[in-house]
Amino acid sequence: MSQVTIYHNPRCSKSRQTLQLLEDNGVTPEIILYLETPPAADVINDLLKKLGISARDLLRKGEDAYKENDLKDGSLSEQQLVAAMVKFPKLIERPIVVKGNKAVLGRPPENVLALI
Repeated sequence: MSQVTIYHNPRCSKSRQTLQLLEDNGVTPEIILYLETPPAADVINDLLKKLGISARDLLRKGEDAYKENDLKDGSLSEQQLVAAMVKFPKLIERPIVVKGNKAVLGRPPENVLALI
């Protein structure tokens, strides 16, 4: 069985619920506290590929950094948005759960059941 990894923020209720759901189903994931150890651009690009979404779809649009850096600007490239997530990891939607070459957002937490 492939290792399961969760990009986790323990202060986020959805992230905590997702982790609990994994554990309740016998999965002990590798936990990456992405606010403490922000992922590099290549890692974010890999996550986007596994999630099958664009960088814009991974952005938390309610964060101050989103507004302060005018990230709603539609002319920004994928790489510019990824660079913003590297610089401001709070912008990354959470939690992200990865298994093998697939990933899902734990919103709602039940999404992770498709991976396990």
